[in-house]
Amino acid sequence: MQLVERHVITKTHSNWLELDRVCFASKNLYNKANYNLRQGFIFCRKYSNYNLLDRVLKSTTEYRAMPAKVSQQTLRNLDQNWRSFFNSIQEYKLNPEKFLGRPKLPKYKDKEGRHLVIYTAQAVSKTSLKMGKIKLSGLNFSLPTKVKQENLNQVRIVPQSDCYVIEVIYEEKELKTETTTEKIAAIDLGVNNLIGLTSNQLGFRPILVNGRPLKSINQFYNQKKASLHATITIGKILVKSSVKIN
Repeated sequence: MQLVERHVITKTHSNWLELDRVCFASKNLYNKANYNLRQGFIFCRKYSNYNLLDRVLKSTTEYRAMPAKVSQQTLRNLDQNWRSFFNSIQEYKLNPEKFLGRPKLPKYKDKEGRHLVIYTAQAVSKTSLKMGKIKLSGLNFSLPTKVKQENLNQVRIVPQSDCYVIEVIYEEKELKTETTTEKIAAIDLGVNNLIGLTSNQLGFRPILVNGRPLKSINQFYNQKKASLHATITIGKILVKSSVKIN
């Protein structure tokens, strides 16, 4: 199973600027690539797949602003968005009633925005991992981690409104616990019947707790509260009226 170790980096953190820079660079590459795809699709009705897009953009400033393995992941993310768009178009043709309107082309990221950055295990320092640290390619800092090298899947830098979240995603074997079906109890919570309890044990008497008295008390409370609130409101209106008359 996949688990996530999270590190939250706020604006006061010493590593904030580096994370901000790389997420801004990821946004620039995403928009650059998306422009190429949109132009080709709108004017030529052609779609350049990930491999072609990667070859075309390798020499650009936006691509070289990040390590190659990281730039490739940004392009893969855009490619996934376009494939989702094509799948949506096919579904729209078959079942238009499922949609509010025709699916639109993948949009550009905000000019001043930031975009997700993904580091595969190949873009994370193996030496640092052995020392219990996460060191991302192209960045000049490391973070402590409990993730083992052989379990690491990828590291994601996720932009949030007021922070960056570094997600260390790793694989962990699911522990199988021994279960027994010899003794079983079941509890059902409700309203009219507040609690229902039963078991598979011989001689156990099922329990049913009536919830109607508690329900009645709650209804009476709500009615009384509403009545008092209305009285207070009317009283305030009368006081204001008398002040105006005087």
